[in-house]
Amino acid sequence: MVTLMDRKLSVVAVVVFAAVLGGCGVGVRADASKGIARFLAAAHRGDRAAFEAALDREALRADLHDQVAALGRGSVLDIDGGPSEFALDRMISPKAFKLVEARTGQVLPIAPTAAQVAPLLKVRDRRHVCLATPGRDRCVLSFAREKGAWRLVGMQATDLRIEVPAPANK
Repeated sequence: MVTLMDRKLSVVAVVVFAAVLGGCGVGVRADASKGIARFLAAAHRGDRAAFEAALDREALRADLHDQVAALGRGSVLDIDGGPSEFALDRMISPKAFKLVEARTGQVLPIAPTAAQVAPLLKVRDRRHVCLATPGRDRCVLSFAREKGAWRLVGMQATDLRIEVPAPANK
């Protein structure tokens, strides 16, 4: 027989569990935004070593290969074997990342801060986030937490434009 006390404890347990789950996204977002801001700063300044350190090149190549092959099939241009590694590697470079201010479309003079990145993140789970375009549900970059760091594992193959909101006025 379930008592009133048992019901109250069950309700409290569900509320606590929901709060813990909801809090995970906040912690993941804060942690990821710092790592992703560092990655975007490396791309912005053309720091090849820091850029490479923040990639999972193998996962990124696989993601881009699948996207480019699908684009080809959609255009009735099925190239045997898909795009070359050389072509994919040219897509994976600091120069490929266009960082712009979301409202104006102007190229950012400085890399975005973690505070600017955080609201753009969609937390998939504790190890996966993606950077979305403001006002749209489209992710342009996907990151995974690997070996203690956030690494780029996926990116939009075409029209890669990373729109960042202007910094908040102080």
